[in-house]
Amino acid sequence: MTDRSNASHTTLEAQTKRCASPAHPTRRGFGASLLGLALSAAATLGLAPAPATAQTAQPKLKVAAIYTVPYEQQWVSRIHKALKAAESRGEIEYKSSESVANADYERVMREYATGGSQLIVGEVFGVEAAARKVAKDFPKVAFLAGSSGKPQAPNFSVFDNYIQEPSYLTGMIAGGMTKTNKIGMVGGFPIPEVNRLMNAFMAGAREVNPKVEFMVSFINSWFDPPKAKEATFAMIDKGADVLYAERFGVSDAAKEKGKLAIGNVINTQEQYPDTVVASALWHMEPTIDRAIQRVKEGKFSAEDYGPYSMMKYGGSSLAPLGTFEKKVPPELMAKVRAREAEIRAGKFTVKIDDSAPRSTVK
Repeated sequence: MTDRSNASHTTLEAQTKRCASPAHPTRRGFGASLLGLALSAAATLGLAPAPATAQTAQPKLKVAAIYTVPYEQQWVSRIHKALKAAESRGEIEYKSSESVANADYERVMREYATGGSQLIVGEVFGVEAAARKVAKDFPKVAFLAGSSGKPQAPNFSVFDNYIQEPSYLTGMIAGGMTKTNKIGMVGGFPIPEVNRLMNAFMAGAREVNPKVEFMVSFINSWFDPPKAKEATFAMIDKGADVLYAERFGVSDAAKEKGKLAIGNVINTQEQYPDTVVASALWHMEPTIDRAIQRVKEGKFSAEDYGPYSMMKYGGSSLAPLGTFEKKVPPELMAKVRAREAEIRAGKFTVKIDDSAPRSTVK
């Protein structure tokens, strides 16, 4: 397990005190009388300095995060980024652990809870029961977990990557860019968090290209770029010319073979300027910022934060086309932008389909 502490020590502002009342004169005299008269006049006119109130800096919220994969993995990188942003603003003390094995997750979670963490964040898909047990044992600690399950009273909230809306839009782009009408899709595991994005992507592609076919494969790992790369090569050999990169490794294979790729969760176009056409981006800031605020207010409760990943809350978006700005047909982008506007206006709803997607290539 790799543990990186980003905690910053709470500082106490210096207390400033100003004396508002003059010292009593010890002997009578003309000078003392003048001083007394001057001070009395100043007080009457409201010019005397007011007593200062000692101000104490608000202690920063102690937040910890536990990740089962490296920080750079797409999903986790978004959570880590949002928490680092809150840390940089001076709102929180932030500690985190990456690449924590499922067998160690509960132990690390308990260490953070007993160590004074007020909010604990992480993805608990493989350790659901253990995480919920820890939450029960620490009812005064707030837990915000990536989970397919429901909130658990009183202190276990859940979130999810509901970025199916921009995924639909990237599907439209993919459907319009393929020349073979075959799109390859490589995912980690066929769980709701992956399935809903793939299904939305497929629906978007079909909207602009009813002839498109899909090859779907899961590598049964959250972080195995070589395995994802091999799965992609196999799809390219079968005619796929656009690849959906739900996992790392897909874009590498597409780049090597001169094919196109669609990104997921993060924008990797800078690394693949001639390969990644567009990406569905996830922004965790609305979710993280809300949780932090609720804890600070003493109002944190068990709730579903999933909706805060949707476009209307700023939780997701379609990445800029960048290097592909002039390569994607204008008429295609006009359709995409029109659909995007309808989504934002609430006039079009992208269906949430958590069922496992299937290959359609015969």
